[in-house]
Amino acid sequence: MSILVTGGAGFIGSHLCRALLAQGEDLIVIDDLSTGTYDNLAELEDSKRLRLIVDNVNNAALVDECVREASAVYHLASAVGVRLIIDQPVRTIESIVGGTESVLKACARYRRPFLLTSTSEVYGKGSKVPFSENDDTVMGATSTRRWSYACAKALDEFLALAHWVESKLPVIVVRLFNTVGPRQTGQYGMVVPGFVKQALNGQPITVYGDGQQSRCFAHVQDVIEALLQLMLCPQARGQVINIGNNQEITILGLAERVKKLTGSSSPIVKIPYDQAYGEGFDDMRRRVPDLSKVHNLIGYQPKRDLDQIIRDVIESQKKGAGGRNAEC
Repeated sequence: MSILVTGGAGFIGSHLCRALLAQGEDLIVIDDLSTGTYDNLAELEDSKRLRLIVDNVNNAALVDECVREASAVYHLASAVGVRLIIDQPVRTIESIVGGTESVLKACARYRRPFLLTSTSEVYGKGSKVPFSENDDTVMGATSTRRWSYACAKALDEFLALAHWVESKLPVIVVRLFNTVGPRQTGQYGMVVPGFVKQALNGQPITVYGDGQQSRCFAHVQDVIEALLQLMLCPQARGQVINIGNNQEITILGLAERVKKLTGSSSPIVKIPYDQAYGEGFDDMRRRVPDLSKVHNLIGYQPKRDLDQIIRDVIESQKKGAGGRNAEC
């Protein structure tokens, strides 16, 4: 039987597909190429062990057929990125909630293990740092569009965990914290590839707000290794699990690090949030994961630090690697 990867032509999905093929798995990939790109999988499509279907996971009949043929499902398909969320909130909600419902129904019908990639955005405005999986989530007003993504992903989590409670469907929910690496672009507001592109092109490196908001960035290879291990971990079923890196840096500090590692003379320029995203944009000051649960489950420890992440993105962009991104 094959393994189904939804959103497999996206940034994280394409790395996952490479890893699964390297393990000798047969793959079915569903991706509508709306935020993913064919280029991410082009070199793999000649493989007789990969079947790419260009369609949407809201196509319930197609999803049912693919899940029936699969032994396990990695569900990565999702609208993503601050810019896309702000500009297309209807698409964000419909693609996330409707797509996950479609895949989960099929998984429930055929009793297939299901891994959902969720997001640290679900923690919302939570002020307790580091963020632990059982912490309360604090969402902003429904009139602020950026929270549509967090709320939709939270609903995904509720739905997946409801299947676990009602029928013990083997579901795993992972919350990703700023996954970064080769083939990621800044098209939808991803900060590291965006900064690298600006620095390499000699453009101003644009920091939104005062730059003192902080984030943690995980290398995509660390994340992929964790996803593969968690799918095979019985103790992970029915759990919500953080995956990321707990090395914290301010966005202004990140811009300075990118400038140094690229050898760029680009100025660092601060842009008010209202100018970047429109009036009333909300942001979180800190977002740091508690990684104790994933460490206890599979011994997870990030192997790659921020400098390596930045260097790998620099090398990828210099080689012209890219395409559009579909990060969670």
